[in-house]
Amino acid sequence: MLRRLVLATPLLGMLPFDAAAQQPAAAQQTPQAFLQSVYDPYLKANFKGQPYNDTGRFFSPDLARAMERDVRGAKQRNEVPTLDGDPFVDAQEWKVTDLVVRVSGTGDAATGVVTFANFGKPKRLAVSLLRTPAGWRISDIAGANGSLRTLFKLRQ
Repeated sequence: MLRRLVLATPLLGMLPFDAAAQQPAAAQQTPQAFLQSVYDPYLKANFKGQPYNDTGRFFSPDLARAMERDVRGAKQRNEVPTLDGDPFVDAQEWKVTDLVVRVSGTGDAATGVVTFANFGKPKRLAVSLLRTPAGWRISDIAGANGSLRTLFKLRQ
């Protein structure tokens, strides 16, 4: 499933700002809150997917660069990008129910386990998270169909 990039309508708006700390509020977010904010919208009936034209909003810098490089190269070759579906649900279409997001870890790395039903079929994804200066970001998503880092040939 993870072969082609699915484009979605970008979400508008800016991140809230915490004046007391002089850092974006997202940078102070817990890894649990970050991952929950990525997945909760999938429970909405008409949600079209996260905006992939802003990969830095979700993914670690190296993974975001690899994804962007792949999209640019595919466009130049007039081909379909490598990612074939939405990496957050490991599918091209979704109707997500029974979502559970659990995150563990301390320091600058954490691991999330995301379980849900997609059209009634159970899914389980392992999500590696890193703390960056911009906040928590996804460094890999692994499921039954493989992982993003493997797909884009990146080392852990």
